Amino acid sequence: MLVSRLLKIFTSLRLTVVLLAFAIVLVFVGTLAQVDEGLYQAQSRYFRQWLIFGFDLFGRRIPIIFPGGYLIGTLLLINLLTAHIYRFQFTRKKIGIWLTHIGVILLLVGQLVTDMLAREMQMHFDEGQTRNYAESATDYELIFQNGDEVTSIPAKLLKPGDELKIDSLPFAIHVKAFWKNSDLNYRAPMVQNGPPMVTNGLALNFDFWPTNEVKTMDERNVPTSVIELIPPNGSLGDWAISGWSGDDALVEAIRNSYVGEVGAQMAQKISETLAQPQSIEVGGKKFTFTLRPMRFPQPFSLTLLKATHTVYPGTDIPKDFRSRVLLQNPKTGEKREVEISMNHPLRYGGLTFYQYQMTAGQLAQEAGQTPSSVLQVVRNPSWLTPYIGCALVGIGLLVQFLTHLVEFMSKQKQK
Repeated sequence: MLVSRLLKIFTSLRLTVVLLAFAIVLVFVGTLAQVDEGLYQAQSRYFRQWLIFGFDLFGRRIPIIFPGGYLIGTLLLINLLTAHIYRFQFTRKKIGIWLTHIGVILLLVGQLVTDMLAREMQMHFDEGQTRNYAESATDYELIFQNGDEVTSIPAKLLKPGDELKIDSLPFAIHVKAFWKNSDLNYRAPMVQNGPPMVTNGLALNFDFWPTNEVKTMDERNVPTSVIELIPPNGSLGDWAISGWSGDDALVEAIRNSYVGEVGAQMAQKISETLAQPQSIEVGGKKFTFTLRPMRFPQPFSLTLLKATHTVYPGTDIPKDFRSRVLLQNPKTGEKREVEISMNHPLRYGGLTFYQYQMTAGQLAQEAGQTPSSVLQVVRNPSWLTPYIGCALVGIGLLVQFLTHLVEFMSKQKQK
C-alpha cells in the first residue's frame, strides 16, 4: 500500500542519514559562497530555499538541482516526528529520548519560524529626534505622498521596462532604469562635463551612476532608478529617484564628506538640495515622491535624549555606547525613560532594540557632528525556542544517561 510505503520511507534511519549528508554539503557550499556573495545573499540563496538550481563553487558553475535548507529541514522534521510516533514507546526508560527528540523538534520548528517571520530593522535618530518607525537596512520603497495619504511601492518591483499602474495614483510609472547600487556626485557650477541624466528634479543637481553590488555586512547597496510618470493627458517626463536622497543617514554622510572639500556652509547646502523632495501635480493634487528605506510604523515612539560614547582613558578604543531614550505609547499612556547599552537591549512590543552604532563623544564634537545613535531592531516571535530546545536536549541526554547509569549500578550490586 502507498501509505505503508510512505511510512516506511519517512521512518527510515537511512532517510535521516541521507538528509544529514545533504545538510553537510549545503553548509559547506553556503559557507564558501559567503566570500563572493555576502552573508545575506548566501543565506537567501542556499538556506532559505526549497530547491537550489546550480552551485557556484570555486569560480565554476555546477548545474545541479539540490535540496535547499527549507526542504532538508522540513523532511528532517517529518522524519523525526513519524519515527518517534511509530517506533518509540513512551516508557520510563525512554523519557530521556523523548525529551531529547522534543528539543530537536523545537529547534527545527523554531529555525523555520525565525526564517519566515523574523525581521531585522534599524532606527536612526539624532539627539532630540523622535521616531515611531523602524527602517529596513537592505530594502527600499518608492513612496508617493498626497497630504496624509502615502502610497508605497517596494523597490523590488521597479524592473526596467515595466509599467506600474497603482489604483491610488492617477498616473502610470514607467521604469526606464534601475541600479541595485549606485554612487553620486554634486554637479557644481562650472564643473559639469555633460548634460544631466534627466531634465527634472534631483538629476539637475546630481549625477548618478551604477556601481558594483557590495557583499559585506558593514556596507550597503543604495539603489537609484530612472522613471517616467505618465498621467492620462501625457508624459510628465523622466525623473531620477535615489536612496541617497531618501535616507537621512546617507544625506548626513554626504554632508560630512563635502565639509572638508567645500566648507561647512556649502556642504550643508548640498545636503539640503539632495534631501529636497521631488513633486508633481496631477488633477489638482500634489504628489511628492522619493526612494527611501522601507519603513515599519510602530504604535509607540522613542526619543533619543542622550547618546554617550566613552573610550578607555588615554586611547581612542571604544569602551561603551549608551542611548538614553524616552519611550511613549499613547495607547497605554506609558511614558518612561530607558537606557539601552551594548549588553542591555530594550525588549518592548514584541521587538528587541540593540545598541548598534553611534556618533557621539569627543570625536563627534571635534568633527562638528550632531550626536546620533543607531539601534538594531529585531522582531523574532520564536526567539525563546532555541533556548527551550537546547535545554530540553540537555535535560533529555542527562536523564537518559542517569537512567542507564542507575540501571547499570543496580545490576552491579546484584552481582
